[in-house]
Amino acid sequence: MNSTNSHTVIKTKDLSIGYRKKNLVDLVALEINLEIKKGELVAVLGINGAGKSTLLKTLSGITKPIKGEVVIKDKKIQNTDPSELARSISLVLTEQALSRNLSVIELVALGRQPYTNWIGRLTNTDLKKIMYAIQLVNIEDIRDKKCHELSDGQFQKVLIARALAQDTPLIILDEPTTHLDLFHKAYVLKLLQKLSKDTNKAILFATHEINLALQLCDKLIIIKDKKTLYGTPAELIKSGAFNNLFPGNLIRFDNDSASFKIKQ
Repeated sequence: MNSTNSHTVIKTKDLSIGYRKKNLVDLVALEINLEIKKGELVAVLGINGAGKSTLLKTLSGITKPIKGEVVIKDKKIQNTDPSELARSISLVLTEQALSRNLSVIELVALGRQPYTNWIGRLTNTDLKKIMYAIQLVNIEDIRDKKCHELSDGQFQKVLIARALAQDTPLIILDEPTTHLDLFHKAYVLKLLQKLSKDTNKAILFATHEINLALQLCDKLIIIKDKKTLYGTPAELIKSGAFNNLFPGNLIRFDNDSASFKIKQ
């Protein structure tokens, strides 16, 4: 294996995503080719209904590809058993069925489930991973609180800590800044940027915070009209990828500031 491949965490080849309904296929996006490496922070962008969540579900193995391949750690995702997949990908969804009656440390500890024995007993290694994850997101002071006592911003950090405790090379998050104010949106995405560098994990997330993603991400995936563009923010800006992302009668993309602005 060459050094380039050894740094690749997940890649796709001519991937088409969507949903099968009996004999019908609802295509969301097609011919997706991307490669995400260790230590990269990557955002998935697009208007509502473009297919951001569908892409994340396909890359995480929840939804089967319509066509093409998803390869994680040099193995097709279709050929990866669930237990191995749980040690490869940590998934943080917007609305997860998690008990808010758990304490912070109990919820973070759920990230160790792929590694515990059949009775779920935590080893010293598990406990060290849990405490390290809590330290990484700086929530030591609330680790004994019940999750229902937390603000939305604090709870999002707990979910990120749980994903870190799972200790996978890839973390996938679906809109991690939902319900957060502007400060906490920036805080969470800045935290993800720091974690990708400090832990050398690949972190992929869907977001509507395009201006923040442009400033913080290594790569961006844009889904529009069933097509996908992939590259660095600078590459995508230069190619004009953002110029027609939204209807042009209200907002425009300003190349000088690399941000969207309201038309005056």
